[in-house]
Amino acid sequence: MRTQHALQESRRFGVKPIPLLRPLGWLARGLADLRRCPGPSLAHGLLMAAGGSLIFWLARERFWLLAGAFSGFLLVAPILATGLYAISRALERGERPGWSTVLQAWRPHDGRLILFGLLLALAGSGWVLTSASLITVFAPGAIAKPLDFLRQVVLSEQSLLFEAWLGLGALLAAPVFASSVVAIPMLLDRRVSVLAAVFTSWRVVLEHPAPVALWALLIMGLTLIGMLTLMLGLIVILPLLGHASWHAYRDLVSPKD
Repeated sequence: MRTQHALQESRRFGVKPIPLLRPLGWLARGLADLRRCPGPSLAHGLLMAAGGSLIFWLARERFWLLAGAFSGFLLVAPILATGLYAISRALERGERPGWSTVLQAWRPHDGRLILFGLLLALAGSGWVLTSASLITVFAPGAIAKPLDFLRQVVLSEQSLLFEAWLGLGALLAAPVFASSVVAIPMLLDRRVSVLAAVFTSWRVVLEHPAPVALWALLIMGLTLIGMLTLMLGLIVILPLLGHASWHAYRDLVSPKD
């Protein structure tokens, strides 16, 4: 009954057609928002980059755990960008956003964003445990450093462990991404249930698989670049992606009434 109601609720919103390369436009508009409100935006990036650095420091001698922890962190990142969505919404309305805009977005009004965040955290934790178990059980030796992971997992000719690790990661990440690609901005913007927002997100993916796949590749590519710069690039890249994600939602979803 609840599922049927959520489906009906989701159908109140249309999915707008977009060209294949529209995600590049989202990045351009996200960059414009970042320039218009740099303080709170870059603070989001600084905090998330610090979180990534903390993960690295805690697991620096346990790369079998670090590999899963970083990818798990990316699963949770969309909920951490809630304040960025609020900033972009305020700019869109012609307002002057600031820290009060961010704090208002994080204030627990009805628990929907908290519930979604908990679900993402569970998915991220599940992947961390799955990744760590897979590598520690099937790797031919101890994985303590990045070089160990490269030699014994990525470049190993005796097993398909790296392929299995990537496959399992994709198996988890794909539905999580499909469920959240527009869901969190939608929950911030509209009085809809979590399930209805997820259904709408899946409709977006099913109707626009190619542009959404390009968007996923851009997110992964830019995030990887940020990580390779010792996390410093994430200070700019993560708020850029957060603002761009708001414009993705606004470009793809519209109310029918």
